[in-house]
Amino acid sequence: MMNKMVVANLVHRPTRSLITTSAIALEVTMILLVVALFYGLLNGSKESQMGVGADLMVMPPGSSALAGMSGAPISVKVGSVLRRVPHVAVAAPVIWAFSQKPLEIVYGIDLATYDALPPAFRYFSGGPFTGPNDAIVDDYFAGMNHVKVGDTVEILNKAFRISGIVPHGKGGRKFLPLTTMQDLVAQGEDKASVFYVKLDDPATTDQVEKSIQEIPGMEKYSVRSMPEYLSMMTPDNLPGFDLAIKIVIGVAVVVGFLVIFQAMYTAVMERTREIGILKSMGASKWYIINVVLRETVLLAVVGIVAGIILSLVTRRIIMFERPVLRLFWSNAWVLRATLIAIAGALAGALYPAFKAAQRDPIDALAYE
Repeated sequence: MMNKMVVANLVHRPTRSLITTSAIALEVTMILLVVALFYGLLNGSKESQMGVGADLMVMPPGSSALAGMSGAPISVKVGSVLRRVPHVAVAAPVIWAFSQKPLEIVYGIDLATYDALPPAFRYFSGGPFTGPNDAIVDDYFAGMNHVKVGDTVEILNKAFRISGIVPHGKGGRKFLPLTTMQDLVAQGEDKASVFYVKLDDPATTDQVEKSIQEIPGMEKYSVRSMPEYLSMMTPDNLPGFDLAIKIVIGVAVVVGFLVIFQAMYTAVMERTREIGILKSMGASKWYIINVVLRETVLLAVVGIVAGIILSLVTRRIIMFERPVLRLFWSNAWVLRATLIAIAGALAGALYPAFKAAQRDPIDALAYE
């Protein structure tokens, strides 16, 4: 009987119910899509690094675990030192350049050594660089932007001709000649951001890592195996990652709380006489609170389901329109968003529920 009354109350006020469920759906959608974007970028970066084909990474002291955040402070002459270390087969210098439009890491590569990191580039069309103003792009970028070999694209605020299109997954999506990137980022100096090192036997990784750090002048350099580097790419090690997600969740919870509070408070005020009738018929304070909270939970559940569906649809559309984005999805985060939304909704409904329960039945019946 109580559940029928709860449903009837919500159906009787369809506009308010729709606005409330929409706000909760927006709250859930906001949480899930921001998490999808942030964790998607992180996981996509991990996958790209794995696809480079290196066993070790050598970076200067104090380098960030986030690609593109350290500039180009290491001399390319370090490469000749690394190649003399036993078991080192390839030492490929790379400059990471951070681009804000769009948000990405552009790779400046020495094509000969970078191609020596397996797998080598396989060209869907075109071929290697033929000049300093050439660029290689991956198939995702080419498909999304409808460009082909010979077309001109803007990279780091400069025009480049596409010389080749390669499969995605080997580091970045856009590649420039190392010397060109040095002119753009390192003011023409022979610098790099990182050396990708390939060994003739991956089993010697620990041995080679130790040997490199024993070289005079290399003691403070950051030498990490690829598994070790990838293990550092976590939210805890990325500046602002957790904070940004917490801020978004906080804003979403506040929105849900305020909408639920306003909706339930208004509903309680409008149903003063109804509450008076219920209390005059013997309804307890807990019964009144229970009615209000059940309405809130029902609204929250409908809003949560709508939010999850909206998140999935939006994610599909984004991935179709922009296949370069790897949007993360986790059932654990769906559960977390559900609990956050329900907790926020109940918190918003508590005061209106207790206010309704405190109504004097005589005053409530006399209310016009």
